[in-house]
Amino acid sequence: MIPLIDLGAQQARIRNKIDAGISRVLDHGMYIMGPEISAIEDRLAKAAGAKHCISCSSGTDALILALLAKGLRPGDGVIVPSFTFAASAEVMPVLGAIPVFAEVDAVTFNLDPAGLPAALSAGRASGARIVGIIGVGLFGQPADYDAINPFAAAEGLWVIDDAAQSFGASWNGAKVGALASMTCTSFFPAKPLGCYGDGGAVFTDDDDEAEIMRSCRIHGMGKTRYEYDRIGMTARLDAMQAVILDAKLDIFEEELTMRQQVANQYADRLAHLAEVPQLASQATSSWAQYTIKLPAGCDRAIVMKTLADHDVPSAIYYPVPMHRQSPYSSYPVSADGLQITATLCGQVLALPMHPYLEAATQDHIAGALATAIAAGSASAATG
Repeated sequence: MIPLIDLGAQQARIRNKIDAGISRVLDHGMYIMGPEISAIEDRLAKAAGAKHCISCSSGTDALILALLAKGLRPGDGVIVPSFTFAASAEVMPVLGAIPVFAEVDAVTFNLDPAGLPAALSAGRASGARIVGIIGVGLFGQPADYDAINPFAAAEGLWVIDDAAQSFGASWNGAKVGALASMTCTSFFPAKPLGCYGDGGAVFTDDDDEAEIMRSCRIHGMGKTRYEYDRIGMTARLDAMQAVILDAKLDIFEEELTMRQQVANQYADRLAHLAEVPQLASQATSSWAQYTIKLPAGCDRAIVMKTLADHDVPSAIYYPVPMHRQSPYSSYPVSADGLQITATLCGQVLALPMHPYLEAATQDHIAGALATAIAAGSASAATG
């Protein structure tokens, strides 16, 4: 079976540096908040074009830390797309706040700025105090913060960029990490920049926000270890994961170029079969996933089974929108009904995507997909 994401080929390039770094951590024994943490935070902040990087234990915890720094309170509402991973929405209820689900753009899959007024109205009609917006750089392309930020400013809202999938990308030449007042990312192993466990980070230029998050990630610690300035949590990145990230950062820019080449090759091979992903003219992408839209009416289950029969894995990101998930069904939904979101959930399909995907393998995937779509379309026609 072709791997959906190939971490082995990448590891072979950096294994010596990883082994040396892990040995160094084992020798000094400072596994939590050791010197590797401040070193990787400095490198990441520079890569993101941000003043501060606060590393943490996951992308979800990065969002929680950001919300704590923004002062989110129970009863506050935050606009978020429904077509996203659970973490983008779950962090609000965890803090007693309210996600307000908004529509996405049919081409970029990201939060549609034109749908923000409807989401804001729905949230306010529910009685929530709408205080912010979380955009999501889904599949690697940043959301349109050139449009989102002015809307938020006019309404007195803050903006957080959930860049769990888009770290390394850019918009109008500005790096992800500098597109919103605060940016959160994930270092889950499958991400374009991932460690070998859970990890995450928050980026900000605001000194006060950075201080709050550094405190909150260690139980709200003050200036000394057992002095607490606020209620916090355990959300530290460990030194072993910092070593992995340090090694991967050495080749990250090169891998982003390789990912774009893979995406270009896919587009050449697949555009006549399905709707391939399109980038906004202002955007670059980190290509966390390569997600196509199958032809309308095509039986996706048949497509996936046929691909698997040809040793091609596939995945659905995401089959059910957040507002239709049972735990979230009572939260406000934009009055436009999120029809684009529903359509995407029924049509999207992700194919193998990583920097080391060879052209010959992509040829095989394209051939298998042609067979699979024909089978899926025939099944739909007869069923």
